[in-house]
Amino acid sequence: MRLSRRQGFFLVAAGCAAAMGFALYSQYVLQLEPCPLCIFQRVGVIAVGLIALLAALHNPGRGGYRVWAGLGVLAALAGGAVSVRQLWLQSLPEDQVPACGPGLDYLMETSPLWDVLSKVFKGSGECAKVDWTFLGQAMPFWVAVFFVGVIVMQLWLAMRKD
Repeated sequence: MRLSRRQGFFLVAAGCAAAMGFALYSQYVLQLEPCPLCIFQRVGVIAVGLIALLAALHNPGRGGYRVWAGLGVLAALAGGAVSVRQLWLQSLPEDQVPACGPGLDYLMETSPLWDVLSKVFKGSGECAKVDWTFLGQAMPFWVAVFFVGVIVMQLWLAMRKD
């Protein structure tokens, strides 16, 4: 049995739902409080998942799936860039890690969105902290791997000849 484009996009959406399920599990069961960059990675996963779900529900022709896949790839690239930024912060020597700033909730309440985004992407000490690893790699690494997998899957679905 061959995987249809529609099934493939449902699979991407399900993968994103599973990734968010693990993120919530790690937050509420493992007690790993997400930093601002973690929150933006979650936004990327949710965006990719919603785009994939809409593509599957819409079930357009070949050209339409290419548009949906392009949007999904852009969202995954943005989320992956945040993951890579956090990995870079985590690789810095301790004396070069930016100081911790106010929490994301406070920033959202007191600052314009552009200022919030600017401060978040500069990173802070809390974003450089490694609380969890799997096979020796921190969570942003695995999120980046997830985004690469999503990009490959969506490009494969969009470029198939059938």
